[in-house]
Amino acid sequence: MASAFSHAVAALSIGTCFYRVQTPRRVWVAGMLCASIPDADVIGFRFGVHYGDFWGHRGFTHSLVFAGLLAAAATAILVWRGSLGVRPYMLFAYLFVATASHGVLDAMTNGGLGVAFFSPLNDHRYFLPWRPIHVSPISAARFFSERGLAIFQSELVWIWLPSAVLVALTTTLRRKHRI
Repeated sequence: MASAFSHAVAALSIGTCFYRVQTPRRVWVAGMLCASIPDADVIGFRFGVHYGDFWGHRGFTHSLVFAGLLAAAATAILVWRGSLGVRPYMLFAYLFVATASHGVLDAMTNGGLGVAFFSPLNDHRYFLPWRPIHVSPISAARFFSERGLAIFQSELVWIWLPSAVLVALTTTLRRKHRI
C-alpha cells in the first residue's frame, strides 16, 4: 500500500480538477479522508480476517463499488450540511475518483496480493503492469524507520511529483481558459 500521506496528496491534486473558489475546505478534507479510508480494512487482521479474504486488506474496501458507496455517503452528508459551493454530482465525482485512486496507487506497489477492484462481483486481485511504488508497511511505527524513508522517497517520485504536475497543469489550464 502507499502511505496515508501520499493517498491524501493524490486526493488533493485530483481536487484541483474540481476546484471552485467558493468550495469550502471540508470538501477537500472529505476527499483526503475518502482516499485514506480504504486502509481501515487492516483492522480486520486483529479479528482474524486474512489478507486475501473479502474483508481482507485490499479487498472490498479497495473496490470501485466501495468507492461509489463511500462517495455517495460522503456526498449525502456534505449536502445535508449545506452551502457547498459545488454541485452534488461534481462532489460525488470528486469523492469517487479520490477514493478509487487509493486502489490504483496500491495496484502500482511492488508488494501485497493485489487489489480487488471489482469486488463484490469478482474478488480476483489485480496489479497494474507497472509497479514502481515501494509498498509501505502496514504498521505506522515501521513507516518511521530507515526503510520507511526509502518508501517515502519512492512515493515522492511516483505519487507526489505526478500530483504536483497535475496541480500545475490544471492551474495553468484554468488560468488560460478562465475556468
